[in-house]
Amino acid sequence: MENEIVNRVANSKLVVVDLEDYYPKGNRIVFDIKDWLFEGLVLREKDFREQVANHDWSQYENAYVALTCTSDAIVPAWAFMLLTMHLQPYAKKVVIGSLEQLETSLYQDIINRLDITEFEDKSLIIKGCTNKPVPANAYILLSERLRPGAKSIMYGEACSSVPLFKRK
Repeated sequence: MENEIVNRVANSKLVVVDLEDYYPKGNRIVFDIKDWLFEGLVLREKDFREQVANHDWSQYENAYVALTCTSDAIVPAWAFMLLTMHLQPYAKKVVIGSLEQLETSLYQDIINRLDITEFEDKSLIIKGCTNKPVPANAYILLSERLRPGAKSIMYGEACSSVPLFKRK
């Protein structure tokens, strides 16, 4: 069998690290407080606290919540803190910012807790294509975390990877 096709990728010692494998399950919700502001611009404490008291917080059960204000209002820090106090018994995580900032925060937690001993002294490929919204910052965080122990790090797919690091 001199013309036998050999899958060198499958036989290699490359370890593929796919951030999509660590994607946390759960709904992502953007909570925009602009509708709770007077004319979308002014936070009136009494009215705001009334909205908070009358809101059904249980709808955020096991969700990841990004708090934001899409109007040009100046929102005091305590307002986001108050919302968080009401969300905390229900939501898995609360951040101030966009969905991408929420995803980055989730991945920061995941990568910081990741047991990287299985990747030490290995040639790694950080998989690039995902079907889930893995933020660009997650790749940076993972690269930083893996570099000290990795033999080498590449990005992409085994058949077309970009070398990033090789220990000397």
